[in-house]
Amino acid sequence: MSSPVALPVVGRAYGRIVLRVLGLVLVAAVLAPVLVVLLSWWSPEGDIWQHLLATQLPGLLRNTVVLLIGVGVLVSLLGVSLAWCTVMCEFPGRKQFDWLLMLPLAVPAYVMAFVVLGVFDFGGPLQALGRSVFGPRWGVDVRGDLSVIVIFALVLYPYVYMLARSAFLSQSSETLEVARVLGCNARQAFFRVALPMARPAIVAGVSLALMETLADFGTVAVFNYDTFTTAIYKSWFGFFNLQAATQLASLLLLFVALTLFAERRSRGARRYTQGARPQHHRRYVLSPTGRWLIFAYCGAVLSLAFFLPMLQLLLWVLASGGEQFNARFADLIGHSVSLAAMAALLTVVLALVLAFNRRFSSARRRDVFSLAQLGYALPGSVLAVGIMVSFTWLDNRLFLPLQQWLGIDPRPVLLGSVLTLLAAYWIRFLAVASGPLDSTLERIRPSLPEAARTLGADGWRVLREIYLPLLRPGLLTAFVLVFVDVMKEMPATLLLRPFGWDTLSVRIFELTAEGQWQLAALPALSLVLVGFLPVLLSIRASVRR
Repeated sequence: MSSPVALPVVGRAYGRIVLRVLGLVLVAAVLAPVLVVLLSWWSPEGDIWQHLLATQLPGLLRNTVVLLIGVGVLVSLLGVSLAWCTVMCEFPGRKQFDWLLMLPLAVPAYVMAFVVLGVFDFGGPLQALGRSVFGPRWGVDVRGDLSVIVIFALVLYPYVYMLARSAFLSQSSETLEVARVLGCNARQAFFRVALPMARPAIVAGVSLALMETLADFGTVAVFNYDTFTTAIYKSWFGFFNLQAATQLASLLLLFVALTLFAERRSRGARRYTQGARPQHHRRYVLSPTGRWLIFAYCGAVLSLAFFLPMLQLLLWVLASGGEQFNARFADLIGHSVSLAAMAALLTVVLALVLAFNRRFSSARRRDVFSLAQLGYALPGSVLAVGIMVSFTWLDNRLFLPLQQWLGIDPRPVLLGSVLTLLAAYWIRFLAVASGPLDSTLERIRPSLPEAARTLGADGWRVLREIYLPLLRPGLLTAFVLVFVDVMKEMPATLLLRPFGWDTLSVRIFELTAEGQWQLAALPALSLVLVGFLPVLLSIRASVRR
């Protein structure tokens, strides 16, 4: 293990200090929006809170709790059952379903939401057909709890599926064989042996799905299903009260903290280890009926979560006759790509600084630098509120007085600029970029940079000629993952974008808010196609492992 003080990037003392100071600045920048949100309670908005308590807050709490419980249960059932089927059962198409079932991760939840409403809502084609058959009074309300829960589960179950699949693949065949020898059938071996050993991976996948559910704005807005994210947006743009929005964001942050605490608490002090080396699994031989039932189950989930929504989007795009391929759409593409590219480049550079700090620091310092990854647990709406308040304070206390002192017409420097959006993006997705960089950095043998320094290379040359070439795969993966996540991100973009900087996700929100499903199909399909990149990378890495 490398010495905590042997930083290979900078050999001199001042270089080590600069690197650590940069790491601490990153940690402070991530924690600042959280502190701003929490400190908002020093001056509570009494009138606004009386109105919320009397009209909306009970419903917000109820909807948020129901959504979390429903999504948690359903993604667990779908992800675990599909992972067990593809790993342990032999059925037609198993090898294809093994990677196809990851594809729904490329579909943003708000895209799935407006596709479902466009097809199944009262004015959609299916209910119109039903009224023609059963009479004009026939109809089904699809804007309830169950519909929202099912939509989230269909697009988020791959989190649980991928982690549970990896856990089942890593389990020792000898352990399962012992369970069979002791008289356990397939069902008993699953519940008594395989499922408990895979529990940490399953809980981690469910936690990711619940974080995405809490952070979502587009899906619940399309369904008019009020949660804390919609309440934050209404307080900001409806009441024009940033203070009330900040205090609502703190309650949403409380839900995030409780979710993380529940995940840690569920593990406790237990350890889940393998007693033998993983081997090739002897899959269960099923009856013809069982094999085709599993095939139908996997096919139904994949069709509902991916193929049918993509087919509907394509039909809407073809029906529009190419009317949307205009200068406005080109601007949307340009804004989305440029923002995503700038944010991805900035985030990867900052994640690289953080990775070196964690890799070559003591255990206590690594824990401090790891705090910078907490931004991924913060919903975009919470970040937007915290950054807006922070940047307002900086403009009023620093930049406006400085401009007045220089005799320049004072105007905000940070607010309403691209810098505000970039700050939200890199804080939110720093953890996404850190994962590939950390894993790639761990695989670099310390003997390589040490040999280069022995031959007289300084720290910057070691970084340029040793580390960066070896880190290239991790850098590329991190860039692509952040790029696509920024393209799909809606809450922070909607709240912080500069005037005239509409993106594909913002355009989807504007069109779906007006019920124009067909016009929203082209930007939605564009986002899904971009989302294929990280999914394909995940599939490639999973198959390689």
